[in-house]
Amino acid sequence: MSRVRVAGVGLTEFGRAPERTGRELFAEASARALDDAGVDREAVSALHYGNFMGALGERQGHQAPLMAEAAGLRCPATRYELACASAGAAVRGAVQSVRGGEADVVVAGGMERMTNRTIEETTEALAIAADELFEVRAGVTFPGAYALMARSYFERFGGGPADLAHVAVKNHANAVPNEYAQYREEIAVDDALDAPTIADPLGLYDSCPVTDGASAVVLVSESYAEENDVDASVAVVGSGQGGDRLALQDRASPARTPATDDAAAEAFADAGCSREDVCAVEVHDCFTIAEVCALEGLGFYDPGEGIGAARRGETTADGGLPVNLSGGLKAKGHPVGATGGSQVAEMTRLLRGDHPNSDAVDGTVGLTHNAGGTVASAVVHLLEVVE
Repeated sequence: MSRVRVAGVGLTEFGRAPERTGRELFAEASARALDDAGVDREAVSALHYGNFMGALGERQGHQAPLMAEAAGLRCPATRYELACASAGAAVRGAVQSVRGGEADVVVAGGMERMTNRTIEETTEALAIAADELFEVRAGVTFPGAYALMARSYFERFGGGPADLAHVAVKNHANAVPNEYAQYREEIAVDDALDAPTIADPLGLYDSCPVTDGASAVVLVSESYAEENDVDASVAVVGSGQGGDRLALQDRASPARTPATDDAAAEAFADAGCSREDVCAVEVHDCFTIAEVCALEGLGFYDPGEGIGAARRGETTADGGLPVNLSGGLKAKGHPVGATGGSQVAEMTRLLRGDHPNSDAVDGTVGLTHNAGGTVASAVVHLLEVVE
């Protein structure tokens, strides 16, 4: 089984770009990744591409070959749709392809264009990641769904809005030096607590923004890297995926995310490392409560203990386990079909030492966690410096 090296990464600036097409965004991210890798386009065997709402947001289906064309690639291309975990699934598919010997060089990533529609149209499009029959028809949108998760968590384990405010403050601080982040401004705890309520108990600063953007990573086999003198010091050493019931009301507890538990267990077993080896984490914080649930599902905290991690300073940039040094979805932005690829790109930069927050990384192993919907899907990757 071939080891999978990350040869190059590329991102667009995350934010509002309603005038740009999806193909423009992905062309930019993929060009940056290929330039970073120093790999010729002719060597790429396949494109693994994540996108969730392009058929609604851009009236464009069959996006995979279109994006291959935009990237200047002539190869088979496949689109992955797993709601907000679409690009995470695309990266996982690419990893499996290289590991299995099907390809030596692949491009993976994703794109989402979200601000070209009204906020009402975008909200409606995002809502279809929930159960249409039992949630969407009842008027459930994701702010409301995650508010239910937060309420359930507080009732079961304790904690409150002030704990979540510390998560938002931390992630905004991390985004300040990140040139790709949508919101590069610090906030205070009082700013978060005084912000308008979106869905009680979640406020404006508990919620990620609507974002346009694209991500791409170039993955190569270890043999290809050696034979072609490709500088690829970071490898994907573990990959895992988990699932759960789609509708929140069908789960044993809205405060727990078994899909994350299962994805993490598979990824750690695959990598042959432990949680104590991990020095930095990028988790799917579409809402601040999601970061808390993710850290517990990943096994870094026992149930009920993750709520105070940011307030105690344990997950800040200078804490024992820095979380979302990119700014996370909360402040960096969340173009849903691109997020999983962005997390892998950011973690690669953090481990290589060329991220503005790399000084906060004290170790060689990083973890990324990408979730879909209310975590009916989860994809976890472990990356390691292996040179």
